[in-house]
This record gives sequence, C-alpha cells and structure tokens, in this order.
Amino acid sequence: MTNIGSDIAELLRGTVEVHQHEELRSLLSLGRPLRVKAGFDPTRPDLHLGHAVLLRKMRQFQERGHQVTFLIGNFTAMLGDPTGQNEARPRLTREQVLEAAQTYQEQAFLILDRDRTVVRYNSEWLSALSLDKVLELAAKRTLARTLERRDFRERFEGQRDVYLHELFYPLLQGYDSVMLEADVELGGTDQLFNLMVGRDLQQRYGQRPQVVITMPILEGLDARVVDGRIVGKKMSKSADNYIGLREPPLVQYRKCMQVDDAVIGRYFELLSGLTRAEYDELAATSEPLARKARFAQEIVTFCHGADAAEQARCSFDSAYLTHGLPDQIPEKEVVTEGNALWLPKALCMAGLVKSSSDGKRLVQQGGVEVDSKRVTDERHSLAKGTRHLLRVGSKDRRFCYLTVR
Repeated sequence: MTNIGSDIAELLRGTVEVHQHEELRSLLSLGRPLRVKAGFDPTRPDLHLGHAVLLRKMRQFQERGHQVTFLIGNFTAMLGDPTGQNEARPRLTREQVLEAAQTYQEQAFLILDRDRTVVRYNSEWLSALSLDKVLELAAKRTLARTLERRDFRERFEGQRDVYLHELFYPLLQGYDSVMLEADVELGGTDQLFNLMVGRDLQQRYGQRPQVVITMPILEGLDARVVDGRIVGKKMSKSADNYIGLREPPLVQYRKCMQVDDAVIGRYFELLSGLTRAEYDELAATSEPLARKARFAQEIVTFCHGADAAEQARCSFDSAYLTHGLPDQIPEKEVVTEGNALWLPKALCMAGLVKSSSDGKRLVQQGGVEVDSKRVTDERHSLAKGTRHLLRVGSKDRRFCYLTVR
C-alpha cells in the first residue's frame, strides 16, 4: 500500500460524493486489501465509455492492491432498475438477460485487470432466497423510507402506478453488498439511493457499513459548455451519442475527436490514466485538437491495443485532417425497383444517415458529396448499374462505396 493521503486523493479524483470520507481513511489504514464492489445490470449487450467511467475507477482500486468484484446483476436485471423512471420498466426475460451478460465480462476486461477481478452473478444468492428470507429482508426497510426516492414519490403522488416488485429492487441491490461483505461500493450518481440502502442493510445484518462512492454520469458526444457548465444528455446508445467499447478502432478514434474542445477536459478527468498534474501540463502546452488526439489514442489503445490505435490515428489524419480518404471504406450493394435510386434514400440504405428525411435535410444543408462533388439538389438520384463514393458530414466525415443494382 502507498501513502494513504495520496491514495485517497487519486481514488476520489473525478468522484461526486463519498459516504463517508473518514470511514474510507479508516478502512485504508487497516492495511488489508479492501473489498470493492460495483454492479452492472446486463440490460443491453454493449458497454460504452459511460460505463467505462466506473470501470476505470475500479481499475484504480486494483492498481492499489484492492480486491474488485465485478458484479453482474443478472437477477436484478429481470426486475428492471426503476431509477429515474416515470413508469415501470418492461421486465426482461431470463434469456434476454443472459444474452446481454455473455458479452459483459469480455468488454469489462478491456479495462479491468483480469487476474485481480472477481466476477460474481447476483443470481447465486438471490435465486436461492426462500420466502421467509425475503420477508426477513423486507422487514428491514420501511415503506416511508423507500418512498423517499424521488422517482417513487413523484409517481405515487401523481397517482401513477408503482409496482411492488419495483420496491424490492433497492433491497435486492443492497442485499448484494451484504452477501459480498463489501467495504466499498461504486456507482453512478443516479444510484446513490440504492447504494445507501446497501450501507443501511449491512448495519442491520451486523456488518460494518460500506463506504459509498458515486461517479458522475458522463455526457455524450453532443455535450457543450453553456455559461460555464457542461450540458447535454448522458452518453447512451438510444441518444446515439456514445463511444462503444467494441466499436472498430477508427470509429472510436473519430468519435473521440468529435468531443467538444471545451468538454475534453472532463473526458480526461473521468477516463484517462493521466494524473491531474500530467493533464494540467498537457492542457498548458497543447491545443485542443492535440489533446483530443491524445485522448483518442489512449481510448483505442486500451480497447484494441497500441498498433490499432496508431493505425486509427494515421487513417484519421489522412481522411479528416488532410481531406484524403480512409484506408478502409465500407462497400455496399443495394437494389432499386426503378431505373434510379433517390439520393436521400441511398444515404439511408448505405447506413450513413438514420432515415431518408435525415438524408434529404443533409443534402439541403450541403453536407453530402457524391464522387467528391457536393450535391445540394434534394431530387438527385443514382442511376441503376452505377457505383459511387458517398460522403456525409464535414468534421464527422463518413464514407461508403455504394453500388446500385
């Protein structure tokens, strides 16, 4: 173990809340590895940099000799976390959860040290709970305390349904901490209520309460600074503002370079291996573009390796900085019933836009090139039997060779 003061400073870097700071210092002074827990409900198969914020903090604990448990909430995922929900979540089937869970470990080990990570599934103990144990657990929490949660309270006061199984979610997540005898639990700020339930339950089961540390929710690629504050939706696949851990190296690199100049410091703080002093020096001696390139190189390296990161950098510089073409451009064939294919629809079929209406709008805005020539006529069509190089965007340039059959 290293100096406790420096340990605490680095472990709490980028965090939002600590319950309680002095308890963390006391635990670190015990001179033994701490049991650090973080849970992930496998509701979707892919992890992104928003998840990586928590994984990076787990890795920091590992690097200081502590034992990290990567808890896959395959049982709680079937209930559905009600956090922040205005209505009850649709319940997932066991098959859906298991399918998503299969990829979680593989992706988590892009960041976590495999040899120093304990992987557990909470179905190990939650599936085995008998009814009398469930009632014993329920008896340790009052309805009044549970309704202190804002989302529950607002739905209850607004006469919207709150289902009984939703009330069990915080209890079951808290029971995970009891079963793992966690010293520290990490989670996002949106999980604070659930994490504190775990702290309370441990005391009721005669254990030392865990220290709760919350991490900020990472904003997505569309985040901007307004009046000195970072504003924007959280990173998510549904908002299409994410960087996936399994995305190809060039895609990851390109998306990192899309981060707003004023926001890249936050990405460094939450995801980079640089210390605060190292980043301060970087910020003082480099332009935003260079800082983003440094961040992109780091992200691609830990996801795909140094060679892939260097290749992605070269491809990006060629395609986006010198206005050349990427080394690899997707090739697609599409079939049209008529003699020609409407360009906005072609862009959609090529996967360059989400819909024909998005394609039409992009053409009107001058953001589309066909064979290196800008096209602004929304009526433009591609003749049957021809092959074209399509390009959309300016800063975020994407390409596709499209053959119309």
